[in-house]
Amino acid sequence: MRIFARVLRIFAENPLQTAMRKILNERIAISSSNPIRARFYDYRGFTYPWHFHSEYELMYVEQGYGRCLVGDSIIDYRAGDLIFFGSGLPHCMQNCPEAQENETYHVCGVNVQLEKDFMQYSFSHYTQFASIRSLLEKAHRGIRFPLAGKNEITDCLKRIPVSHGVEQIIQILTLLQALSAFPRKQFAASPNYIPDPSVLGDKKIEKIIAYLNKRYTQPVSLSEIASYTAMNEAAFCRYFKQETGKTFKQYILDMRIGYACKLIAAERMNISQISLECGFESTAHFNRIFKRTTGMSPTEYKESIL
Repeated sequence: MRIFARVLRIFAENPLQTAMRKILNERIAISSSNPIRARFYDYRGFTYPWHFHSEYELMYVEQGYGRCLVGDSIIDYRAGDLIFFGSGLPHCMQNCPEAQENETYHVCGVNVQLEKDFMQYSFSHYTQFASIRSLLEKAHRGIRFPLAGKNEITDCLKRIPVSHGVEQIIQILTLLQALSAFPRKQFAASPNYIPDPSVLGDKKIEKIIAYLNKRYTQPVSLSEIASYTAMNEAAFCRYFKQETGKTFKQYILDMRIGYACKLIAAERMNISQISLECGFESTAHFNRIFKRTTGMSPTEYKESIL
């Protein structure tokens, strides 16, 4: 927790913090008829802000190091790491400050993006792909694979951008199978994070979650969200609980408390400011909800991680 808190403090001092809550929907030139985009990359600095896209993405780092905001967490990455972003998972990568002045710190490696429904029928129905199907499901939280020394896997990664046709698909399947069996994978986002509402299997709930993800720190009334979905309030409450497993109120509060935890660790605001920033009506209300959710008061939580 101490390391996590330090990372949060460093990230909070960076200008990218101002973009964290402005999430962009990146459109990638990829389709069901051309479902793969693979390339080598070499960046002085990552410039794309906090964003998501429907495609799966594998970012292998051969050189460099830095930080990555993934869902509701911040992780470190270093040379030899592969980060697997699931469909719809918000993320933002940043390399170290030294990269601006010294090209030996540039981040370079391999980037592979797969169409959301890539081989969907085969993955869903054939038992031979059960482990890959499980890997794709787990990727909704983001997964970090420390591949340093795993030459068989990294060589496979490097063959993907230069392969074509069926050979490229074979390399991708080989890679996904190897990753599914990798023993030391580490999840990025927390277990409670739902980055891609499409995993809930309903277009209407996707629309609702996307709406709430942008407005959860603002007042959102039940009547407002019910009207947005063209449902009466009672019907909306039943529908939302059935699809998410949480009440509308609890979903909003959980998102606010998650954001509050990051702000507390970043040490940029006092408790009253955090309460206001997260959308609570009063500091007393914030303290009560925070303790009910985490088992600690905001002050106790701060002392436990610093």
